[in-house]
Amino acid sequence: MGQQETVATSLADTVREGIGAALAQVDADLARRYPGDPGTRQPVHTVYVPGDVFAADTVRSWGDQALAALDEHAPDAAALAAVLGIPDTLAADVHDRVRAKLTREPVEDLRIDFEDGYGPRPDAEEDEAAARAAALVAAAYEKGTAAPYMGIRMKCMEAAVRDRGIRTLDIFLTGLMEAGGLPDGLVLTLPKVTYAEQVTAMVRLLEAFEKARGLESGRIGFEIQIETTQSILGADGRATVARMIEAAEGRATSLHYGTFDYSASCGVSAAHQSLDHPVADHAKAVMQVAAAGTGVRLSDGSTNVLPVGPTERVHDAWRLHHGLVRRSLARAYYQGWDMHPGHLPTRYAAVYAFYREGLEHAAARLVAYVAKAGGAVMDEPATAKALSGYLLRGLDCGAVDTAEVARLTGLTRADLDVLAGRPAATA
Repeated sequence: MGQQETVATSLADTVREGIGAALAQVDADLARRYPGDPGTRQPVHTVYVPGDVFAADTVRSWGDQALAALDEHAPDAAALAAVLGIPDTLAADVHDRVRAKLTREPVEDLRIDFEDGYGPRPDAEEDEAAARAAALVAAAYEKGTAAPYMGIRMKCMEAAVRDRGIRTLDIFLTGLMEAGGLPDGLVLTLPKVTYAEQVTAMVRLLEAFEKARGLESGRIGFEIQIETTQSILGADGRATVARMIEAAEGRATSLHYGTFDYSASCGVSAAHQSLDHPVADHAKAVMQVAAAGTGVRLSDGSTNVLPVGPTERVHDAWRLHHGLVRRSLARAYYQGWDMHPGHLPTRYAAVYAFYREGLEHAAARLVAYVAKAGGAVMDEPATAKALSGYLLRGLDCGAVDTAEVARLTGLTRADLDVLAGRPAATA
């Protein structure tokens, strides 16, 4: 019994070796195209602020305005829970975490907008605004007052605005370099992409900047904004967004859905343009499949219904926004856009409730999987990966704490990373 028993086989080793050789290129292609989750934190939202409105105190101002809205329209946990339908068992915890988040880190990702939110301006004016944005971002990171992720949305690569967009990007990046270098949280957004060749042009542009400034090749990544029908389905009938990810040559960090531009391009009337319209669901489903396994993240869009005015109107807008965020989370769109400080309370309330309400159940299933204990649900490695990813996202956004995850699972963050198929966690 101590010796390995010999079992009968029929195939020569050369068969296995030949198949391995035949599939070597496929193996390499799979590894290149589908590296998996990058293991970095994904922000739960992106806040867009026009280039001429962005100021040194924008992040803090949004947090203060969001706290003031809570104080006026939902002053305690019971009031917020009643408006949003949060279970009583979660109400106090969610409310306290929302207030703490708005005090500590109200904005996770901020994009200074030089596209639709800024519009056409005289060149000298946009030059000045781009340089000013770079100086303010650099100062914010130096002082520790920056959002974890910050950057600009430039104008697109269409002929009418291409040169202006390139110049604004150059001024902004150059300003950061002159102020001490590119921050780790730098994020750039390329809007209104219609052809993969426009993504390739962005890659060449960033390559040229890196070379000019002596930066490591590939240092600068960017988001691709999906706002046109051509970015989903090309004239040849193929899914264009998959070609765009490939054209980015590893620099694409995420795909962002543009609610109103995309809806309008499909002919949807203004009254029905929303995150939950069927055309939005179709576009995001294509984006999701194209990005799966590539390491490129997804972001949903925004609602243009602002929580302003009398309390009744604010509550209606809050319920709408909260419901849309919950819907996105259930569909694995873990990030979205927020267009007004009043959206922050419902963004965080929805996110925190989503992760807290499933915490104990997810932890119990993961414990059973690790212990191979079985139970009412028979989970497989793919499900363990999803359970670990759920807990990791909850940790990243502050919905759950490391200590309670460790108490419920007996697992460390590193253990969760392994189960989720992620590399070791970074910022």
